[in-house]
Amino acid sequence: MTNQPNFKSGTVWVGDNLPVLRGMNSNSVDLVYLDPPFKSDRNYEAPIGSEAAGAAFKDMWTLDDIDVHEHGELADRNPAAYAVIEAAKHTDGKGMMAYLIYMAVRLLELKRLLKKTGSIYLHCDDTAGHYLKLLMDGLFGSAHFKNEIVWKRTSGKGHNPTRYMRNVDYILFYAKSEKRTWNQQYLPYKDDHTKNWKNDPLLGKWTPADLSGGKGGSQSAYEEFNGAFPPAGRAWAPPKRQKFPSIIPIPENYEIMNPLEKCKTLDTLNMIHWSKSGKPYYKKFKSTLKGIYCSSLIEDIPPVKGKESTNYPTQKPVKLLERIINASSNEGDMVLDPFCGCATSLVAADRLQRQWAGIDLSPLAVKLVNERIIKDRGPLWGSVIVPDHPPTRTDLGKLPNYRTHRHRLYGEQEGICVGCDTHFPFRVMEVDHILPRSRGGTDHQDNLQLLCSGCNKSKGSDTMAEWRARQ
Repeated sequence: MTNQPNFKSGTVWVGDNLPVLRGMNSNSVDLVYLDPPFKSDRNYEAPIGSEAAGAAFKDMWTLDDIDVHEHGELADRNPAAYAVIEAAKHTDGKGMMAYLIYMAVRLLELKRLLKKTGSIYLHCDDTAGHYLKLLMDGLFGSAHFKNEIVWKRTSGKGHNPTRYMRNVDYILFYAKSEKRTWNQQYLPYKDDHTKNWKNDPLLGKWTPADLSGGKGGSQSAYEEFNGAFPPAGRAWAPPKRQKFPSIIPIPENYEIMNPLEKCKTLDTLNMIHWSKSGKPYYKKFKSTLKGIYCSSLIEDIPPVKGKESTNYPTQKPVKLLERIINASSNEGDMVLDPFCGCATSLVAADRLQRQWAGIDLSPLAVKLVNERIIKDRGPLWGSVIVPDHPPTRTDLGKLPNYRTHRHRLYGEQEGICVGCDTHFPFRVMEVDHILPRSRGGTDHQDNLQLLCSGCNKSKGSDTMAEWRARQ
């Protein structure tokens, strides 16, 4: 089910993104891009006097930086993610463990927000990218992994005579389902790619292309064509009319012809090239091609420089975000960046007529997105919306009083208290919120459980993980 966002396009929240994400409607976002801290064990700060002056963030992690009780909650909500974090603790220490706990609880919420047709792109580097890949496999399912995109961001970084240069970032691309939005992106042909192509004075460059395919669908696809037969195991597969220049007078009934009739028709129009050995090819014209498929290796987008630079630490180029947004969303779709920083993703989404929203710890994000979009649109644009509190979910409908679930929960739990694992009579059991409402929890039945009155009183306003940690 798809829901409407419970926030307006052009909204930027300032503060921790977790309570904001918990307040957003499920299945309401088309595309998520996030460029979170990389676990670099560095502190970042923009130069004084730059557009991003005042931007600073700490990318050093200890268990004191997070709510460690969320680790316990992951054991119930996603055992696979919990296992990845436990493994990271043993192989890389508590700093990596803390970082992954921080990321996991937010990625769980981002998965909930995505529509069935939605996608998520997580920007990282080789510091924690391998752990994040495993974490994403656990959260989204390894079958929903689409690409590890490698972006060559610079010709070299941190020269070290004992190892290869580190000059790439990684972007992990996952889809919510196989019904994801996808618009193939292309790069223009380079001159050397077509330098050996033949040239038609009227129609331009062309090259011979295979006229056969895997399956024919009719007997005519395997029959003789002017003395030639398709290769063994293949069939004649002439291309659609769009593969030829529009001035070629292809008959109106071309689409309903059988494969052999199409081949003969193309031959009469001089759209078939015959090799010296008598093998037929169709003429593939450069003018009809969109370009070269974009691959998972991005070498054509340089790092930020010149007028685009705000001197914000870790700023990414607009062209990189435009490629992602064009590929995995359509005009009018909602794009969310929960670590929006200097707002490059929001600027790119705005240019491409998408709806957009962002979250960042620093109020500087609001200043930068305003300034950058005003440069694009002019002063009549106005300003971003900056709420002073997280959104309130509207996708749950009018929920009944949470206490009305008492009988259902008693039956499902077979009268056993979740806290002390003891059977009690119905009269002493009380409905409790697993994630308290003060922490973004809802009255939805999936967030409810039964505790005996003693356990419920002891738990108070803690989460279950916090309460268990005190026992």
